Amino acid sequence: MMSDGIGFTFDGRDVTARTGQSLAAALTEAGQRVLRQTASGGSRGMFCGMGVCQDCLVTVDGVPNRRACMTLAQSGQRVQTQVALASLSDTVAPAPPPRNIAPDVLVIGGGAGGLNAAIAAAGAGARVIVLDERKVAGGQYFKQASGDSPVLDGQQAEGQALVARAAASGAEIISGVEIWGAFDGPLILAEHQGGALIARPGRVIVATGAYERPRMVPGWTLPGVMTTGAAQTLWRSYRTMPGKRVAVCGSGPLNLQVALELALGGADVVLVAETAPAPWRNPVAALALAVAGPALTARGAGFVLSLARRGVPMLHDTSLVRVEAEAGALRATFANGKGVETPVLVDALCMNDGFEPQNEILRLFGAAMTHDPAFGHLRCDRDAQMQTSVPGIFAVGDCAGLGGAPAAAVEGRIAGLAAAGAAVPSALHADLAGHRRFQTRLWALHAPAPRNLSDAPDETIICRCEEITLGQVRAGLADKPGHAGTLKRATRLGMGRCQGRYCAAVAARMVAGSMGQPVNDHSHFAPRVPIKPVSIAAILAAQEALDGTV
Repeated sequence: MMSDGIGFTFDGRDVTARTGQSLAAALTEAGQRVLRQTASGGSRGMFCGMGVCQDCLVTVDGVPNRRACMTLAQSGQRVQTQVALASLSDTVAPAPPPRNIAPDVLVIGGGAGGLNAAIAAAGAGARVIVLDERKVAGGQYFKQASGDSPVLDGQQAEGQALVARAAASGAEIISGVEIWGAFDGPLILAEHQGGALIARPGRVIVATGAYERPRMVPGWTLPGVMTTGAAQTLWRSYRTMPGKRVAVCGSGPLNLQVALELALGGADVVLVAETAPAPWRNPVAALALAVAGPALTARGAGFVLSLARRGVPMLHDTSLVRVEAEAGALRATFANGKGVETPVLVDALCMNDGFEPQNEILRLFGAAMTHDPAFGHLRCDRDAQMQTSVPGIFAVGDCAGLGGAPAAAVEGRIAGLAAAGAAVPSALHADLAGHRRFQTRLWALHAPAPRNLSDAPDETIICRCEEITLGQVRAGLADKPGHAGTLKRATRLGMGRCQGRYCAAVAARMVAGSMGQPVNDHSHFAPRVPIKPVSIAAILAAQEALDGTV
């Protein structure tokens, strides 16, 4: 493996890494999949690749609870498998002084929507600051390369140019920010480089994107099972393959793109399983898609043809049914609509079964939400200027409901201008309508709705943090909880480190279904701070800086 001298140890074994690689990428490249142990003795590895699932925790230099996917590899690190209930360090590094910021416009998120919003607002004369959780801006769509890796393709080059424009716009971009609280004011509290970051902006544009919905089947928590986006991050950001033999499953165009990227990178992609029927079985919808976006449709068709030329089987109307560990690998079993099963042996299984908006900050602000049954998630109510029901709070991109990166970019420009008090050209609204029309027709050919778990076996894990099974959830439902919060208290579902980001929506749907009621915003767990795990020291530092008012 290529190395430029970065070396660390994992459980005493020497591991080498390249400049800019995350610990998760370096360990994956070294063949290390297991990163932590659960309270029941189970094993976990990298799953989401974007800091959401909290399952890739490792202990670094004696400090536990470090997310391997968000922590850069550095020479001399002592990295260890994290055990359940890891001992906390007795020593706490002194925190730097709190930083207070008060921009005219605060943008939360450095992806397509957030960066375009920042550029537009700064161009209209506003003082703009962007807070981004990741070390490198660009978001999940543009996924910028780390270190000195060359630009991979046109999509990455477009993102690089966008990041450069944002930096040149006059907007300040602060990376590595962990936002944990949002309050009326508006007031934003975050942790940055071990210290408190306190923001009191005039207006806020939330552009936090979405994360992937998993396919909950027996074995989906095994190391080596990861989201399709995590595999793409490994390759596009760190030039690391998730494994030599890979299977991709779920529904949506991201699976096709990543399968092809991995195949071009040298992986043996053994199959791509798409839940929806083949597009030629719905020719009217396929033609409507081509009319709405001929260039993007041609690009998608190119993915399919390129995979076919490389001999990658494309199975439609086929879903993952279970995953089992076998001789250092994974046996993934798929079944088509007729019940015919196809087992494959792989190093890595990549899944994308839809998306969930990262709307925690919006819900903390009290922004109104509407449940979208077609996608199974909450959409934030917005006006034509992307302003939510809370004055001064705007939402753009997938955090407000799945719409795709091109639409997010236009929404960002609209919100940026509006937040800066500038006029919004009608042409932007026309562009947005076109992007939304394409997205509507695109998803008509896929299966974005969440899976009905009525036929799933009891041993299926629903809450990966607390290891709560579907059987336990069903037992809790027998007591007629009436609300997902009651079910949470009875079963501990959603009480883990990811704070219900995967199981909360499932709980809301199951409780509402048991009561014969529709799902709405109030069906979900109540939003609470901190919205992500953060050190108590960071919370105390913010409280002290605010004179105990929080």
